[in-house]
Amino acid sequence: MKLSFYGADQCVTGSCHCLEVNGKNILIDCGLQQGRDEVNNEALPFHPGSIDFVLITHAHIDHTGRVPMLVKQGFQGRILTTRVTANLMDIMLLDSAHIQESDAEWKNRKAARSGAPKVEPLYTIEDAENVKQYVTTCEYGEDVELCEGISVRFADAGHLLGSACITVTATENGVTKKLIFSGDLGNVDQPIIRNPSHFAGADYVVMESTYGNRNHTEVWSYTENLAKIIDDTMARGGNVVIPAFAVGRTQELLYFIREIKDKGLVKSNPDFPVYIDSPLARRATTIFTGDLDGYLDADALALVQDGTHMFNFSNLRMTETVEESKGLNEDGIPKVIISASGMCDAG
Repeated sequence: MKLSFYGADQCVTGSCHCLEVNGKNILIDCGLQQGRDEVNNEALPFHPGSIDFVLITHAHIDHTGRVPMLVKQGFQGRILTTRVTANLMDIMLLDSAHIQESDAEWKNRKAARSGAPKVEPLYTIEDAENVKQYVTTCEYGEDVELCEGISVRFADAGHLLGSACITVTATENGVTKKLIFSGDLGNVDQPIIRNPSHFAGADYVVMESTYGNRNHTEVWSYTENLAKIIDDTMARGGNVVIPAFAVGRTQELLYFIREIKDKGLVKSNPDFPVYIDSPLARRATTIFTGDLDGYLDADALALVQDGTHMFNFSNLRMTETVEESKGLNEDGIPKVIISASGMCDAG
């Protein structure tokens, strides 16, 4: 039994670990390196055809962003993740592929002027679409046998809708070991999603520790603080622009803004307009309103069960075109803009 680390060790992004056991190679995540962590996303440090299984902890690109490359370069195995992660991963990989293609097109326009060689995108939209044929899904708490001697169980990590800590139980040469891969861990008492699961024990734990040295603000303070910022800005006739990740953070903000409107906390403009300025966020929000039985916390589940939409409030709008997006700052109407656009030329 051997465990190799190909990303998110001594850095934050590009999560990718490989467990070799019983002659099988099992990847846990296959993410893009991003920002200051980025070294070379173009070369995988293993042969894609040698990988038998990929276990995906959650849909964020630093955990999934090289899966289309894996498939493009010869992977023929099985990808296993939770049902909701599979849905989110689908739209996020397509978005990532669009960005890869757009970046390559921009670089090639520059190359044509300078005489530099052309570049190819890491992968295309077609490559991202091909991932789906290898994906199978499971639910939290379900024991799944990958192959003889190796079983896995996904448990809620409380980080993103569908996110999971993965327990791998492997028997090799008569010796059984339990390994837990935490993925990214969420905080407690977050809106929409449930608290992270607890575990009784393991032989080895591979754990994320990005924010392990700090305390987070209590969630209860978000709504009142956000309402005050919106109220003060609206009173001055200004716009509140909130940069937010399209998947997860945007939906949290919509959840809080619905509360703010329900409680009438913005006195200067109680029915203020809210715009989601991101095609990806728009698609992700649709998934957040689908069949989420087994994924929502008690408060969010109550909203769904009594027929109330978690993000349902008046004056919520979504930009459809680049022109609409550009026009948000020009119409003179005070508004909240949740800006998560990674596809600046997408409609």
